[in-house]
Amino acid sequence: MDINETKAEFLEVYNKYIRREGADKLLEYLQNNDFFTTPASARYHLAEYGGLCQHSLNVYKRLKALVRQEYGDDYAKVYSDETIAVCGLLHDVCKVNYYVTEMRNVKENGGWVQKPFFKVEEKFPYGHGEKSVFIVSQYIKLTAEEAMAINWHMGGFDERVRGGSYALSEALAKYKLALLLHVSDLIATYLDEDRA
Repeated sequence: MDINETKAEFLEVYNKYIRREGADKLLEYLQNNDFFTTPASARYHLAEYGGLCQHSLNVYKRLKALVRQEYGDDYAKVYSDETIAVCGLLHDVCKVNYYVTEMRNVKENGGWVQKPFFKVEEKFPYGHGEKSVFIVSQYIKLTAEEAMAINWHMGGFDERVRGGSYALSEALAKYKLALLLHVSDLIATYLDEDRA
């Protein structure tokens, strides 16, 4: 993956569609931190430099396609291009400054060599989807449906659901965008991206 190309594509979509007040400050936050260089995960999908930005683009593209599939050419009457961009591109900003690179010994060609690996080092343990909502909301105003979609984009993988919460079911029933974003995230992760 070419990190510069991925970043340029992200910036093109972001600047074209995300126009609400504070969008410039949010973009500045992403650029001043590691959003464009950090991995999407420590060991699984796009566990490589620039993976988070690529994953965000993949989810955005899948979300746009799903919304069009569901609502046809009149999709913009239901969800604006801005809403689709906000949810797709920003659903995982909780991973900014989340990973660190460390070294470990790996056996290679009969000998031990040091190789880098990604490790989670959570500095603000606020959760996952809810942390993304918190960060994004520091800069731009989200609609209730955007906040719900980003908050619950992990679906059944969310720690709150695994802990017994029924709120996900209620959110998916009331906010279809939450379901569409979750499915887009799954498709991007399991179909579009290499898994280690």
